[in-house]
Amino acid sequence: MKTILLLIASNIFMTFAWYGHLKFKEVTLWKVILVSWLIAFFEYCLQVPANRIGYGTFTATQLKIIQEVITLGVFVIFSLLYLNETFKWNYAVSFLFIIGAVYFAFAKFE
Repeated sequence: MKTILLLIASNIFMTFAWYGHLKFKEVTLWKVILVSWLIAFFEYCLQVPANRIGYGTFTATQLKIIQEVITLGVFVIFSLLYLNETFKWNYAVSFLFIIGAVYFAFAKFE
């Protein structure tokens, strides 16, 4: 559970680092890059321990898949609340396919 919480927190920081600047088109690019790197520093401070703690309980591949699902979940919330974008039906279908991928990554087919 600690791994999942750290991954969620790290993804919140990374989403703001990568996409938060989209509301500030008037800010020069070099400033946006600098602020994004500063935000990303905190993402790394959470992501690296999350992977360290989680590895062994999860495989590296499972950690990556968990991280991607969390990234998409955080991004959907971010795009709705921060960027005021709409959520379309085809996004929901895409998300369901990704959940299917998670199922296959964690299923025991041995």
